[in-house]
Amino acid sequence: MTNIADKEQFVLQQAITLLKSANPETLASWGKMNLTQTVEHLSDFFDVSSGKSTFPLVTPEDQLPKYKAFLLSDIPFKENTKAPASVVNETPAPVRSASHDEALQHLQQSIQLFEQYFRQAPDATTIHPVFGPLNYQEWIQLHTKHLHHHLKQFGLVD
Repeated sequence: MTNIADKEQFVLQQAITLLKSANPETLASWGKMNLTQTVEHLSDFFDVSSGKSTFPLVTPEDQLPKYKAFLLSDIPFKENTKAPASVVNETPAPVRSASHDEALQHLQQSIQLFEQYFRQAPDATTIHPVFGPLNYQEWIQLHTKHLHHHLKQFGLVD
């Protein structure tokens, strides 16, 4: 995927379809989260992009250009990439949803909230704790990398 329209379609539609097609008992190729925990993690990530949840910036300002260059590249996250401990815990959070389907519904709502937020405020930026202030296109790029990383973890994409 190289153009923003393809990435936008992947983020807003295709990824959730792939997750809905997966067996919730599928084991990850790496990492500590099961599929439902991963879906909840993805929901949390979309909540940050829409401004519903906030975290302080942990990257020193002078390093943001280097992080943004990685973000804007097509270089994928490596297996077992860990967010800073100040953003997520080493141990996965227990499942919050009553069912895997409920977790998927919440993810779909979080994706819709993200899309709606930027449709209403197209020039807005929200803070990612590692990559700093991101606009809609930068969030689409980051969501593409992040979703692809976790879909690959469960064998849903190459």
